[in-house]
Amino acid sequence: MNKIYADAEAALDGLLFDGMQICSGGFGICGIPERLIDAIAASGVRNLTFVSNNAGIDGVGLGKLLVTRQIRKMISSYIGGNKEFERQYFSGELELEFCPQGTLAERCRAGGAGIPAFYTRTGVGTVVAEGKETRCFGDVTYLMEHGIFADLAIVKAWKADESGNLIFRKTARNFNEVMATAAKICVVEVEHIVPTGALDPDHVHLAGIYVKRLISGAPYDKSIEFRTVRAREGA
Repeated sequence: MNKIYADAEAALDGLLFDGMQICSGGFGICGIPERLIDAIAASGVRNLTFVSNNAGIDGVGLGKLLVTRQIRKMISSYIGGNKEFERQYFSGELELEFCPQGTLAERCRAGGAGIPAFYTRTGVGTVVAEGKETRCFGDVTYLMEHGIFADLAIVKAWKADESGNLIFRKTARNFNEVMATAAKICVVEVEHIVPTGALDPDHVHLAGIYVKRLISGAPYDKSIEFRTVRAREGA
């Protein structure tokens, strides 16, 4: 089975539809599937629900889809420095389901493992618990959270073999691994594709069985979300 496609548009062909839910990996603008996001923007598909730690920054990553008004709802743990995200939320133009960061990761992991719901202490007694079931185990109250299983997962990895086995690089692994398992179809963009068998099995982070379609997105620009530098002496 050939999993390699020519580009992001080809890899997403036939998968996109209005109103779908998409899991998107990465953290801030680190490890985000930017080629696939650009292809979604170009497709014109609308009323999307995105599951992502955040929506990137203004004009970068999922921030592009906020500008084009293709996103109806975000399930996220962090608004961050995205002013358009903030503006749309507070003006009532964008629906937002806030979810604690660790809980969000676990909801995706649970969805990928076929676990419909689980209990956690995180969020008990806060606005996060409003409208949700709680249960006591011993003398401790826990909050029930539902697993997430989306229509599509878009993921960025560092290296893949032709069978779709993936290696993530450093913090770019954040959310990508769990998002990849939490959808009916996972499409991945990578910096390097090598022949099957070239990767040390002990170094593989995600097995290729989860990956349905694969593209090479290189070369990438290494953007910096917040540039912080030391002041020059005497300046």
